[in-house]
Parts: sequence; structure tokens; C-alpha cells
Amino acid sequence: MLDYSVKIGLVPDVRDLGDFATRKGIFEPAKGVENKNKVVKFIKENFEDEKTEFCDLEWLNEMGVLYKNTDAKRVCEYLRAQKVDAIFLINCNFGNEEVLGRVAKEMGLPVLLWGPQDMVFEPDGLRYTDVQCGLFAISKQLRRYHIPFSYIENCPVESEIFKDGLNKFLSVVTMVKNFKKLTVTQVGTRLNPFKSVMYNELELTEKFGINLNNVNMAQIEDKFQRLLDSKAYELIADVDDIKSKYDVGELDDETLKKMLTFVYVYKEVFDDTQADVLSSECWTAMPLAFGANPCLAMSILYDMGYIVTCESDIHGAITNALLMCATRGQSAPMFGEFTVRHPENRNAELLWHCGPFPYSVKDERSKARLYNTKPSFKAKDGDYTIARFQGDDGHYTLLGGEYHTTDGPYTFGTYMWAEFGDLSKIEKKLINGPYIHHMSETRGKYAEVLEEFCKFIPNLTYDPIE
Repeated sequence: MLDYSVKIGLVPDVRDLGDFATRKGIFEPAKGVENKNKVVKFIKENFEDEKTEFCDLEWLNEMGVLYKNTDAKRVCEYLRAQKVDAIFLINCNFGNEEVLGRVAKEMGLPVLLWGPQDMVFEPDGLRYTDVQCGLFAISKQLRRYHIPFSYIENCPVESEIFKDGLNKFLSVVTMVKNFKKLTVTQVGTRLNPFKSVMYNELELTEKFGINLNNVNMAQIEDKFQRLLDSKAYELIADVDDIKSKYDVGELDDETLKKMLTFVYVYKEVFDDTQADVLSSECWTAMPLAFGANPCLAMSILYDMGYIVTCESDIHGAITNALLMCATRGQSAPMFGEFTVRHPENRNAELLWHCGPFPYSVKDERSKARLYNTKPSFKAKDGDYTIARFQGDDGHYTLLGGEYHTTDGPYTFGTYMWAEFGDLSKIEKKLINGPYIHHMSETRGKYAEVLEEFCKFIPNLTYDPIE
């Protein structure tokens, strides 16, 4: 399963000077320590929660800051022992670009760089810290070491700029942490009619370290029949729950039980293969083998934190995982494909799939029904992020962008109408490749997070959709 918890190592620093112990005025260490105390306290009080943990350098010396080059090794040893997922370089005065560069290079983790804005100007013209000036020097040292890093604009720690920047970085770290250990399980074989979802298993392992497993349909059939019987009591309650949410039409309870058995089947596959996400065969094999489609189960599982991507789309499953991590598990992704243009709005597109959207995204005004045994409802209106991880001819890109929903005709399946800035350009982009029509979406604005994520993943390039 995906892990949304992260631990960040806070690395505050100040300038190392010949008169460090007695320095007064500009670059006075005590003023840098004041900055450190305020910033670290604020971060822990406002950003630490059940998913987010921070460690600091209070153990290092009496000031709790890094300034000596010779302390780089000790700091790295401590951060490794703490098992941090990323480091946050906090420049508290002009700073020491050399020691921060050494730590960042040695750790090899995502790096965030920031320093608090200088706000004190004494009547006689004296300044104490010159934080921004030091940030320019530190960033150049990181570049010289070829260290990718994120940056929050120089600002007060209480500002919305800081809050937005740190939250985005926490999302990026969650994405990087999970992507680098991602396990994807394919259920069944690729849908034969869909050549478009072909993927290169060897490349995904060699380039990104993604672990891919397979579960064949004979194994699924064995699980299905066993769980249909052993979960008989639970399935009665499950059927009642579905009837409270959906107009099930003329579907009988036995058919509904079969549809809901897939929930238990997929959960068992997650456990058996230690998968983070699944990509599954669906409408060609499942009805033939079991007399039911798995779309309803996929919808239910998304809201339980399990990602089961339909139509054997491995790249789509990876994209869904990335979006789930971008929201840190707060918003279940959708798998809405480019389907048809809006009949009246040239910049609006139907993002649709035959039923896998999570029920949690349903518009309150939309009545949910099971159409051809599959969920059918309109998604909530609002701002969304769209993405697609894609490999083509040995090159890998992450398509990303944002849109707002708009009104459009009613249709079956799970869907929304998305309005873009220039849909004609997007259509040409998809036609010319490398992307296919399958897309992943999530509520909220995360395009900048996707772009930052790509900084930390070799062999992956961000590609804005517009």
C-alpha cells in the first residue's frame, strides 16, 4: 500500500566566521539563532501531524545550527539514523554554502531551500542576517553539485507563500518516496483490443526501479469462487449498502454479490503481492469468467485507499499512484479518458470512463445508478489536476495540467466536463503522441507539485498539457 507519511530533516545553518564567538552586528550568530528558534518552532507547531514528522539539529551544538564544514559527516550520519525522506536547508543568516552543499550531496534525497525574510533595519542602518543574499550563494553550490532542489521564495515564515511552498514540498516528497519503491501488480493479461496500453516492463524496472508482478486469471478465478462463498455474510451487508447509494435497477442480489466479491478479491491480491497499486483486466475476461464486471468494486476500493486501474493500463496505474501521493491520500484519483468534445464549447471535453470513479467524487445533485452493471454519475464541479505518466520509444514523460469543470450534456458512466484554455492544441498533442486517451484526475491544483516531482526523478521529464 502507498505510504503518505514523511519525515523531514531540518538543517538550519549560519555563517562560519573567524570571530564567530564575539561577532556583533552583521552576520551576528545570535541573530541567526533567533531566526532558527522562531522558524523551527513555527514549523513543528503548524505542520507536524500524524503524516508529517520533523527532526532538527538541537543535539549538534549549543546553538542547534550547522556552520562548521567538519560537522557535515556527523549531520549526515544523524539524518540517516533518523531515516529522513528529505532535507530542508534553512538559511538563518548569510549561511555557509559549502557545508550545506556537502550535506545535500551526501544525502542524495529531495532538498528544499529557504530562508526567512530580513525584517529588521536599525535606525543607524545596521542589518544582521542578509538571508536572501546567502540563498543565492547556496543555490549555486547546489547547482555545481548537480543537486536538484525545490525552493520557497524568501518570505516571512508566517506567510501564505511559506505555507503553500512547504505543503507542496511535502506532497513532492510523498510522491518521490513511493515512486522509488513502487510495486505494481497486473491482474490478468492486457486487453487484446487495446494495443494503446502496452508498456515496457523491463524499462520500468531498469529506469525507475518499479517492481512489477502478475496474477493470472486462473488464480483470480480460484480467489473469486472461494471468497464468494466465505464472504457470504459480509456480502449481504455490502448489497444493502450499495442499494442505499445506487439505483440498482433490475439487478438481482446474486449479481450484486458477484460484483461486490471483486472488492475482496482485489484486496487479497494487494496483500498477496504486497502491491501499492493494481492494473486489472476488466470487461473482456471478467464477465466471461464470473458473469459480472469489476467496475463497482474499483469505485469502492478507490475510496478505501486501494487503487485498481481498469483496462490493463500500467502507465495509468502509476499515474493514479502519483496523484494519490500528491494529495497525500486526501483525494482519491479518477480515471477519466478524453472521449468527446463538448457539442457547443470548443474548449470543453468529456472526461469519462464506464464506472470506476470513486463514489466520494459524486456531485450531490447527480443520482447514482448502475447502468449496465456499472456505476453511473457525474463528478463534482471544481478545480482539478490532470496527468498521464507515459513511456514511448525509451523516453518517459509526465503530462500535467489543471482545468475547471463546466456544464455539459448528461450521459451514462462516471464523467465530468472539463474546460481547458485551448483544447485544439491539447487534441493535437494527444494525436501526435506519446500520450493515449487515458488520463488521471484529482480534485485540487497540483500541477506545480507534478513539475517539482520530476526534478527528483532521473529519466522523467515534465510536460505541461497547455
